[in-house]
Amino acid sequence: MKLTEIADNPGSRPARIRVGRGIGSGKGKTSGKGVKGQKARSGVAIKGFEGGQMPIHRRLPKGGFKNLFRTAYLPVNLGKIQAAVDAGRIAAGATVNAATLAETGVLGLRRGFPVRLLADGEIKVALTLEVDAASEAAVAAVEAAGGKVAIIPKRVVARKEGKKAERRKTQIAKREAREAARA
Repeated sequence: MKLTEIADNPGSRPARIRVGRGIGSGKGKTSGKGVKGQKARSGVAIKGFEGGQMPIHRRLPKGGFKNLFRTAYLPVNLGKIQAAVDAGRIAAGATVNAATLAETGVLGLRRGFPVRLLADGEIKVALTLEVDAASEAAVAAVEAAGGKVAIIPKRVVARKEGKKAERRKTQIAKREAREAARA
């Protein structure tokens, strides 16, 4: 084989269609775009356009609400914790928190989220569970098995204040200092 004999497979590079080259070519005059109008022009994007009629996405009412400030909990069921105890990953009578659940594979890889204990499944051993939230049924099931559920107080993340708030604080401090000097 020689370099001059190397070629693509037949049909792998189809020839470009040359439009606007007379009526005999089959792609002449309108170049395959039909006849006049908006769609015959290039760069037309009329998704959702209904010919001037009010589009359906504007006729239908909006609905729903998404709370931007909600707390997203990772759910942990009692059945999963009992399965980890049965497998020997969690010792009976141990104190179990989010870090323990993550290490034993009950929570998976998503750390840092608050944990909510749910009552799906049953628990047979006494454990002390430290979670961010728990359903009443889950607390009752753990206490019935001789365990205890400790709810961790909600962590408050300090919000960073902007320059305007800082400037306002300095203004208030200066005013209070002036008033104290006068008195």
